[in-house]
This record gives sequence, C-alpha cells and structure tokens, in this order.
Amino acid sequence: MQLKQDLHIHTIFSTGDGAVVPQQTVELIAAINHAEIIGISDHFDYLTGDIFYTYEKSVRSFGFQLGTEVDGYNWVDDAIQYSFDYYIYHCHNTEADYKGAEKLLSTGKPVIIAHPQALDTDLSRVSPKCLIEINNRYVTRHNWRKYYTPFLDQFKFILSSDSHQPHWLNHVVAEYAARELGVENTIIF
Repeated sequence: MQLKQDLHIHTIFSTGDGAVVPQQTVELIAAINHAEIIGISDHFDYLTGDIFYTYEKSVRSFGFQLGTEVDGYNWVDDAIQYSFDYYIYHCHNTEADYKGAEKLLSTGKPVIIAHPQALDTDLSRVSPKCLIEINNRYVTRHNWRKYYTPFLDQFKFILSSDSHQPHWLNHVVAEYAARELGVENTIIF
C-alpha cells in the first residue's frame, strides 16, 4: 500500500552522511515508488554550487518535489538562494535557529521542523506556520507523548521516513505515534 506523502528522504547526494548507503539513489526511490507524493531532501551543505543543478535535474526528472535539509541558521541565507520547493529545517534550541525558521517561512515555502525532539527544539518558540515532523527514525528515542501533547492544537504535523536506506522507506512507527496522539499527516503538495 502506497503512502500518501513522504518528503524527508535522503539519497547519495548527501555525500557526507554516513547513514546513506550507496543503493539509496533517486532512481531506486522512483522504482520502489512507495508514496504518491515523494520529496527528496538531501542535506543542503552537500548541494551548494554546481552540484545543485545535477541534484535538481535528477530529482525533477522523476516528478519528485525538490527539498533540502538545512542545518540551522548558518545555512539559511544560502539555502533560500536556490529553487527548492520546501525546507526540512534543523531548529536547534538557539535564538539564531528560531530566527532562521522565520526567515525560511518568509519565502512562502513550507518549512518542516525536522525531528525536533532529537534537536531539543522548544516548540513554544516555533511559529505555528511551521509544520512539525514526526518521523520513523527519531520519534521513539524520546518520550514523544510528553513532548508533542502540549502542542497538538498549535501545529499541523507531517509524517516522514527520514530514509537514508531503501528499507527505511515507510511510516510505520510515525503513523503509530500520530494515531496515539490523534494527529493527521498534513499533505502539502
């Protein structure tokens, strides 16, 4: 059964991420076709310069949404110079990173706060215009019920795989957490 949407997927374009296996290509993700709406969101720090155009061409050739994972405020100004459809954002618990989320929102493109539990993001400091991610990779590493429950009425949530390897292309654990919390997966494309 196909997922409706999966927007947090890495490929071999995230060259310095040791969790990404060589088989995790855009072509293989297209062949697996696990979701109706697929977005590739490799780490921005590996996509700057001329490699971006190769990345964009590869991702768009399969009709996928073009995203990127931005690691905090220091990368925001550079990231908004490129033609991404959405941002997966690491919002560490710093004043600068909360301002970075606001700056990304000013582009008018969706901003997904990536695995906020793992980054100690204070959701009370995040704009309710941001989408909050619940993903398979990190949700069970922390007390997700306690963490998300105070914010259920404040945000829309998005489920993702945060896949770095082909067998991670699913939402099984994220869907369980979302059901338990009573939240729905927000479809943005």
